[in-house]
Amino acid sequence: MEFLITLVSVFAIFSTFFPVSESNNNQFLLKDGLNPFDLSQFCDAINIYGDPGCDVPSSVSSKLLIKGGTVVNAHHKEVADVYIEDGIIAAVQPNIKVGDDIKVIDATGKFVMPGGIDPHTHLAMEFMGSETIDDFFSGQAAALAGGTTMHIDFVIPVNGSLSAGYEAYVKKAKRSCMDYGFHMAITKWNETVSEEMEIMVNEKGINSFKFFLAYKGSFMVNDELLMEGLKKCKSLGALAMVHAENGDAVFEGQKRMIELGITGPEGHALSRPPLLEGEATARAIRLASFVNTPLYVVHVMSIDAMEEVARARKSGQRVVGEPVVSGLLLNDSVLWDPDFHFAARYVMSPPIRAPGHGTALQAALATGLLQLVGTDHCTFNSTQKALGIGDFRKIPNGVNGMEERMHLVWDTMVASGQIPVTDYVRITSTECARIFNIYPRKGAILVGSDADIIIFNPNSSFKISSKSHHYRTDTNVYEGWRGKGKVEVTIAGGRVVWENDELKVIPGVGKYIEMPPFSYLFDGIDKADAKYLSSLRAPINRSTI
Repeated sequence: MEFLITLVSVFAIFSTFFPVSESNNNQFLLKDGLNPFDLSQFCDAINIYGDPGCDVPSSVSSKLLIKGGTVVNAHHKEVADVYIEDGIIAAVQPNIKVGDDIKVIDATGKFVMPGGIDPHTHLAMEFMGSETIDDFFSGQAAALAGGTTMHIDFVIPVNGSLSAGYEAYVKKAKRSCMDYGFHMAITKWNETVSEEMEIMVNEKGINSFKFFLAYKGSFMVNDELLMEGLKKCKSLGALAMVHAENGDAVFEGQKRMIELGITGPEGHALSRPPLLEGEATARAIRLASFVNTPLYVVHVMSIDAMEEVARARKSGQRVVGEPVVSGLLLNDSVLWDPDFHFAARYVMSPPIRAPGHGTALQAALATGLLQLVGTDHCTFNSTQKALGIGDFRKIPNGVNGMEERMHLVWDTMVASGQIPVTDYVRITSTECARIFNIYPRKGAILVGSDADIIIFNPNSSFKISSKSHHYRTDTNVYEGWRGKGKVEVTIAGGRVVWENDELKVIPGVGKYIEMPPFSYLFDGIDKADAKYLSSLRAPINRSTI
């Protein structure tokens, strides 16, 4: 708090030297709805006046007690107290007694749950001639306000180099205010890339690699490269991930739309229909089955793709299906809005689908056919989206979600009665931690787990607005959404970072979380390989005479 008091007290001096913008872009928000200053300039101002600087954590108590709440894990819930010391959960039991010097938060009548883990984000990513407007500080700050305490971002190689990409993202993440991990994209294949994959897994804490079957001419890989990548992932115990759309067919669909004079945002959806997502999902699943390695399908947006994931899982194949919030809740009618700027904010890939797909994805999530919820948070402001006026192919793809995910999933899946609160914890936190091999450090309220915790009031409510969200973008695809339940307190690493609608975050305190290989998805793979070899009944010894 001492550091935050310094921030507030110096603001009057700061405003004399730096004019305060009324725009929502590039701003650090101390309190919900307030946009007082640009943080990067303010950090410089603080340093001028002798403060230690923005990369020094605020002075906080290392001990904290959460009293009387219902503690919820993915497997169990109970009324208990949670005692935290030095960022770690030290005790979970009823009636914990502490001294008067320890901060106590009363959680009576509320749920105490693991902080959310978002498995799919793109912060400070260079894409389609622009860069996402949220960096590792602004995106993470917004996430903390919404109850997410860790995310996993995708490193994009630099000219195909994994090492160069990794180093670039290490620099981008220096101002992180919450814990994070990395996936790594693979955009080309050669022996150097193969060797760098080993370095990423063995030395850099990356245990997942993403292959784009879309974005022809930039990120897209062909089947030969995908096969090589799947084999390498298997040997390293790393999880292969796919963006599943048929890039060649999408390219053809885009040309078709332009020839028909369909140049607006609706052309985006029309050029990449669900059957192309379904085809690519099926192809990736079958190739992963051929190699016998686990597969993670990112942003499952259609019934077509969901059914392929469900079919594979029912057959016993290790396939994970990840829907994202936009796919669960929105429909593509917004892309036909006559206002280009309104319609363009919803352009993402795969596209938001027609009514019916979202409810089917919700049902699949509720029954376990899909396993966890991400966001594919990839934000661009109105000016950036306007690059595609007259040609939908040039609209930067992406929507927001890091701040809204926990509230919207609760409202849509729990408040509606589709899933119990324990499943809510599973799909927003625990399953992600298990898949990426960081459970129970993350994704649980257990003794020894990191103290990443939310206190959730199911009797409160929320409203989403671009005027009060904590992003740098000027729009929100969930504008005006109201729902039940609210994250009232967020605790990250034992620090209270969101309370009383006030955000208390410091850049530079977030930790990089290394994720080891060979998660539970690889259990039994060796036995399956041995069974396959014994089933071949080959080679046959034949006489050469």
